[in-house]
Amino acid sequence: MSILRVQGLSASYGTARALFNVSLEVAEGEVVALMGRNGMGKTTTVKAICRMIGSQGQLQFDNQDLHALPSHRAARLGLGLVPEGRRCFRDLSVRENLLAAARPGHWTLKTVGQLFPRLEERHSQYAASLSGGEQQMLAFGRALMTNPRLLILDEATEGLAPLIRQEIWAAIKRLKAETGLAILLIDKSLKEITQISDRGVILNRGSTVWDGAMSELGPDISEQYIGV
Repeated sequence: MSILRVQGLSASYGTARALFNVSLEVAEGEVVALMGRNGMGKTTTVKAICRMIGSQGQLQFDNQDLHALPSHRAARLGLGLVPEGRRCFRDLSVRENLLAAARPGHWTLKTVGQLFPRLEERHSQYAASLSGGEQQMLAFGRALMTNPRLLILDEATEGLAPLIRQEIWAAIKRLKAETGLAILLIDKSLKEITQISDRGVILNRGSTVWDGAMSELGPDISEQYIGV
């Protein structure tokens, strides 16, 4: 059963059209990779789903029309976002950042600390004092503290040191193996995406051009729409 259904989605920034015809679905417990080169509409699609920008077309989460909701109400339905660029509350501690987003459910200070031991070790530190990788873990943990039904990861490993990247990917693999959390994943590392994702959707110039099982993604398609 699809928890997220997007069909014929279009969106603009002022007079500049960014999305023309985006369609994708994410089922309960499924990991879907949203792929494409830079500037093809991936982050704009995420903003439309999370109601950060206006859009047209079918946009449903848990059979509810997201177009009718502001972003905070969409989040309360169960949309959890790890945004591009981390965006932690720099003047709050790690613990305060996590508690600021907390809603009842499995994910608590304890369970987030088990997933990311570095956050447990640094719970009293200000977010501004963390490394870039630790801030990314904090943004990840903060999204989990909302106890979402769909976790959206927008370039969660972008610009991180290799060791931190490995820890982030290990956490995503653990989420897939141990929870029923649906995940919409955006990342440039095709190797890791292929290993963890059930299906993929490719965007090109604001439209969906491919949708299928990751096992069906051949080198001809990836070179045409994903490769440099």
